[in-house]
Amino acid sequence: VGVILKRGLWRLHRWVFVVKKGYQEVDTSVQSSVITKLKGVAFTNTSELGERLWDVVDYVIPPQGENVFFIVTNVIVTPNQRQGMCPESFGIPDAVCSKNSDCSEGEAVIAGNGVKTGRCLKTGLVNTTGTCEIFAWCPVEKKKKPKKPLLGKAENFTVYIKNSIRFPKFDFSKTNILEINEDSYLKTCRYSKDDHYCPIFYLGKIVSWAGSEFQIMAMEGGVIGIQIEWDCDLDKSGSLCHPHYSFTRLDNKFKEKSASSGYNFRFAKYYRDAEGKDYRTLIKAYGIRFDIMVNGKAGKFNIIPTIINIGSGLALMGAGAFFCDLVLLYIIKKSNFYRDKKFEEVKSSSKKSLCVNVNGKIKSKSQNALDQLKQLQTQEEPIL
Repeated sequence: VGVILKRGLWRLHRWVFVVKKGYQEVDTSVQSSVITKLKGVAFTNTSELGERLWDVVDYVIPPQGENVFFIVTNVIVTPNQRQGMCPESFGIPDAVCSKNSDCSEGEAVIAGNGVKTGRCLKTGLVNTTGTCEIFAWCPVEKKKKPKKPLLGKAENFTVYIKNSIRFPKFDFSKTNILEINEDSYLKTCRYSKDDHYCPIFYLGKIVSWAGSEFQIMAMEGGVIGIQIEWDCDLDKSGSLCHPHYSFTRLDNKFKEKSASSGYNFRFAKYYRDAEGKDYRTLIKAYGIRFDIMVNGKAGKFNIIPTIINIGSGLALMGAGAFFCDLVLLYIIKKSNFYRDKKFEEVKSSSKKSLCVNVNGKIKSKSQNALDQLKQLQTQEEPIL
């Protein structure tokens, strides 16, 4: 048992020292910057928008983000809204009414689109309910979504992710781009797990690597995380420090049909007619948000952590021997047998330290030495 325990402790120490590089000083305070650029176009033809070509300016919101970018994949368009009076949507509980007194004038509709005017507008049938008339951008926002994502072809769009990192403790810097002077390389290459230095990704493949299907996710939207990991051994060449990519879905993909699922927001495009009156097109945009996260560490040989880890390893070996003796002497069933074997050498040496005097009495070596000293003192005393 003791041998097995000591071997295990030795392997543990070797794992910490060699595999985990316990002899290195480590810097985890990586400084990072991320730049993204998207490419791709899509053509759509809808009743609200007509024939339309979507390019980067249309579907990337905002144009510049901090380690994040958003791709519009689906929209609900409410065109030609003007400020005026119109009935509130039936889907707003606070707007449902049966008489004018249910619509207090000047009161904002809770979770609605405007302010009540004091009138209850019905469909014309007797004893039916209606909705409050409101002052708002009319007509109110449409709720019906397309059966397919408007920009389903966005899965073929590409994103270029440039990542520059620096470890200040070692003054080491690097990027995730192959350091060559040929511009054609980035125009033709695409990311693969065998090529660390082509950071151009298809959006559809990113979603697939995260465990989701692009066409399904494009309907309601969602959030994808792109993780860039740097693990640099600076005792070796800096060219061996490579970026590693991983992809995960950050929102809950198992609740795609819940009220809180997806990712969307609203924005409007404003216009002015010939009479100088403003109107707008309201767009509720669904899409996929990509969050880019960068982590990293760098290690380099340093004598201080080397000495500390060697010392801790030796102390661990000593603690292992003590623990082994504790188990064998006091816990296992055959502790008496082990105790006899452990202390056998001590008993044997104590027997050898004994000697027999002329009278047959047992004296120790220390006692014989004391008697000889007394005899010498008696011989050296002067005779008076």
